[in-house]
Amino acid sequence: MRDVTLDALEIGLDESDVASMRADCIPIVQRITRGKHKIIGLVPASDEVGVAAIGVQLGLAMCELSGGTVAYVDANVRWPAIAQIALGQRPDDDESAFATRWLRGSLALLTPPQASGAGAGLPQLARVIQQSSNLFAQVLVDLTGFKKIGEHLAAFEMMDALVVVARAGLTRENELLKLNHELPARLNLGVLLTAAVPRPLK
Repeated sequence: MRDVTLDALEIGLDESDVASMRADCIPIVQRITRGKHKIIGLVPASDEVGVAAIGVQLGLAMCELSGGTVAYVDANVRWPAIAQIALGQRPDDDESAFATRWLRGSLALLTPPQASGAGAGLPQLARVIQQSSNLFAQVLVDLTGFKKIGEHLAAFEMMDALVVVARAGLTRENELLKLNHELPARLNLGVLLTAAVPRPLK
């Protein structure tokens, strides 16, 4: 049975929807795995680039390759990208802004069920990373929106590695060059270029 909420967010879990995208993720996941990176930040090249759909596929590919548990964290507690998935759920504990939902197999999605106030971003990010490090073999962190509130540089430093997510036909070279200057060189794994038009869901 299809999940209407996931479909609306263009996050496909059925093999018929995403087999090709998942196959494209395998070499990326292999590179991340070779580097033994545990906390991987996914950085959108611009405000127009969505990270969630490709991030979930990376997470599923990681689960398949490693056999371990993987978390995908929708980290922006002020403007969560996929909060609809956790609507009606309670955060995991009284101090956390995040609720956990297991998507498929050993992939967990951590997302705020509702927006939090200003100033909660970095403390909540640090907290969820600390907790996730003990629970998951690898953690993918969607860093969408951190630049908007000037917290991206501090968020970058919490990661073991960073991958820029760009979109063919939309992302411009000057955006990538500017972002490249902001990323710590020791963390930068490069750019992941996604398709110009998402594949239609059947």
